[in-house]
Amino acid sequence: MTTTKPPFLILASKSPRRRYLLKQAGVEFTVIPSSFDESTISDANPENFVRVLAQAKARVVSEQYPQSWVMGADTIVVVDDTILGKPVSKAEARSMLTTLSGRVHRVLTGFSLCCMAKNDDYVQVVSTDVRFKNLKPEEIEWYVHTSEPYDKAGAYAAQGLGAFMIKHIYGSYSNVVGLPVCEVVDCLVREGIVEFRPGGQGVERLYMKDEG
Repeated sequence: MTTTKPPFLILASKSPRRRYLLKQAGVEFTVIPSSFDESTISDANPENFVRVLAQAKARVVSEQYPQSWVMGADTIVVVDDTILGKPVSKAEARSMLTTLSGRVHRVLTGFSLCCMAKNDDYVQVVSTDVRFKNLKPEEIEWYVHTSEPYDKAGAYAAQGLGAFMIKHIYGSYSNVVGLPVCEVVDCLVREGIVEFRPGGQGVERLYMKDEG
């Protein structure tokens, strides 16, 4: 009889940006998107909202894989204490970009790491301030007619075409993209999930710890 060993680390997110950032950091993981319904979270406080949502996403997958470490994450854009989600129309994207034009806004990412079998549950929120340049109407109009704004909080992608709008980033760039890599890796190392080992040709990379 053959048994399948559960994944050691699971990313409970379908975000290609989070996948890319973790892979770039040298972390090995399996992707199993969470089915948690985001609309059930009604907390108006941005920090609480993103913290609770990240934790809930991780827990849903962790219940299915209690022996695995599961990471959930969520990123939001906040201006004037108002959460800007993902626009569903050109009009909504246009309105968001007009609001952000020439101003500083916050990007908050909550990430949660949990393992049911170990009764271990960690959550952290990382904040980055982003300043947009003063956007011309034709710049906004061009951007909303691309495909980029519509699966991004705040209607823009810092790592894509939307980079032309960003004048300054105060804090973690990767946090704006969707995952604060520095804080995430620190957490993975602290929890004993990964470790640095000398790799081939003297290159330092992250490796999963072998628990036998």
